[in-house]
Amino acid sequence: MSIETAEELAGLRRVGGLVARTLRVLTDAVRPGVTTGALDAIAAGELARAGATSAPATLVGFPGTICVSVNEEVVHGVPGARRLCDGDLVTLDVTPILDGFCADAAVTVPVGRPTPAARRLLRAAHACLREAVGAAVTGAPLNAIGAATERTARRHGGTVYRELHGHGVGRTMWEPPSVPNVHVRGLREPLHDGLVLAIEPILGLGGPALVTRDDGWTVATADGSLAAHVEHTVVVAPSAPLVLTA
Repeated sequence: MSIETAEELAGLRRVGGLVARTLRVLTDAVRPGVTTGALDAIAAGELARAGATSAPATLVGFPGTICVSVNEEVVHGVPGARRLCDGDLVTLDVTPILDGFCADAAVTVPVGRPTPAARRLLRAAHACLREAVGAAVTGAPLNAIGAATERTARRHGGTVYRELHGHGVGRTMWEPPSVPNVHVRGLREPLHDGLVLAIEPILGLGGPALVTRDDGWTVATADGSLAAHVEHTVVVAPSAPLVLTA
């Protein structure tokens, strides 16, 4: 969506604040031995207390409140009985709808003591998110976001999964435009004030091939290598975007 009124901005700030609070609570709950289902239950409680609903569950029938992806699971991990172990990486992806507005953000956090490879991947992911968000300014071409992600990932030795994109957001979970995580030569549409985007670098340290698990939701690396997914919902502005989910 594109923000046109102060009321719309206020609504997006509220749902973005809910996403940020929920991710903080979930991050604090991550430890060896906790199940992905238990993390999902925590998220469900946070959303319920705010009067919000889960966009994935409500709109596309996802079997959980949030997506919880572990290690080789890249996106859309289904929460359940899997227990986190020391050294794992877990991605928490929260997308609620509150009072008719939707925001989307994700963090990848280490469980206990991260391995050297996990630390390197997290550094790369955070750098990609910082550079990609910084590219979302008024008048910049849409492909500047993907170019920043791809360039930064390459500098850190990471692999970007080309099939997985960011997207517009605001009134529902997925809106135009699609926001690739790589440079697409012809994607020169200029970004305009007030455009709301979910910017989400998704990268790993192994090969680029992905597979979808038998559950029909979980996307994982084909070679079993680690992946990370970091995301913010932002509003395009002239000098620097407004990050709603910080």
